Amino acid sequence: MSEADESKDRVIAPVPRITVQAFCESGDVAGVIEAAAEDRRMQKAHTRVQMGGASAAVEAYRNAPTPNVIVIETGAGRGDPLAALDSLAEVCDAGTKVVVVGHVNDVVLYREFMRRGVSEYLIAPVDPIAVIAAISDLFSNPSAEPLGRTVAVVGAKGGVGASTLAHNLAWSVARDCGTATVLADLDVAFGTAGLNFNQDPPQGVAEAVFAPERVDANFVDRLLSKCTDNLSLLAAPATLDRPTDFAEGAFDGVIDVLRASVPCIVLDVPHAWSAWCRRMLIGADEIVVVAAPDLASLRNARNLFEVLRQGRPHDRMPRLVLNGVGMPKRPEIAVAEFAKALDAPVAATVPFDPALFGTAANNGQMLAEVQPGSKATEILSELAGSLTGRAETRRGRANLLEPLLARLGRRKAS
Repeated sequence: MSEADESKDRVIAPVPRITVQAFCESGDVAGVIEAAAEDRRMQKAHTRVQMGGASAAVEAYRNAPTPNVIVIETGAGRGDPLAALDSLAEVCDAGTKVVVVGHVNDVVLYREFMRRGVSEYLIAPVDPIAVIAAISDLFSNPSAEPLGRTVAVVGAKGGVGASTLAHNLAWSVARDCGTATVLADLDVAFGTAGLNFNQDPPQGVAEAVFAPERVDANFVDRLLSKCTDNLSLLAAPATLDRPTDFAEGAFDGVIDVLRASVPCIVLDVPHAWSAWCRRMLIGADEIVVVAAPDLASLRNARNLFEVLRQGRPHDRMPRLVLNGVGMPKRPEIAVAEFAKALDAPVAATVPFDPALFGTAANNGQMLAEVQPGSKATEILSELAGSLTGRAETRRGRANLLEPLLARLGRRKAS
């Protein structure tokens, strides 16, 4: 795996509501920090970028309070970086954190920076993800559990089976990957997660959304309904007693709580285009777009990919899943043509199997519970492993077992 892929796979905590001011010496570094400021993980922070380096920072703060974080580029021009830092220290308020972007890979210089209280030293050239991670880590509790990964599943159009696949993916992550998982059904009015898991919990996601002031870890824990040892459900009430035109940040509180306590959260995002739906997709660590092999799905998926690529320039592209492929007598767009039109690979192709999907839906079961060895079950299990980073691990274990199984087979034959 390349360094770029590893950086995209890392779950970086969103930066809190802070002020960040950067003083750069070169246009390249200024451009990188401006790009970082536009990232989804920096949306709460107020970031300002200007030129002039450490000397400009010293002048700016002689008679003004310093922000939460100061980013200083040094070494691109002339001057003593340590002397510049000492001058900055004279005007810095207590509690201000300093990140230095330098152009010299020198251990002695690095130690001197650390001795003077620099929080982080980055070596140019840097990329936006490195800047975001450095700032995020300044406000992350080192003793806290790793942040949970959010996987948002959305349909390119209604009726393509996005919710069914979201529920089965969550079940597979919990069972096949052995990962504690929460499935959050965000379709408050028409959600089907309760039906698909044959549960009717008295409380769910609506209580958290309509009473955001009550949301904390204990409150959210009481809303969860246990489905299996590793899977819990945050169900939708599926009632029409209240409208669901929520504010853009309506789900932020409950998602933040879940991310702090559960390794994987699967978000079943309804097929709609409201501000909060867009926010859920843009803010997710992984996105799965489910489509049918038809023209409407292709158009909508292309529009979705374009918006998500623009809104998430430093993240892995959404994963495309074609569902219900191979329906008899139905003209379909070929998988290769679909991928070519989107300029994106098809992550999974789920075959048309009305008996399996219909039986599972009517019985309130998952696909693997109805038919464990089905093609659809295997495909979703592989996709779950890929989404959680477990695919390579599982493949490696399988390779280790092959020689042992071969020896056992030879013994039986003899």
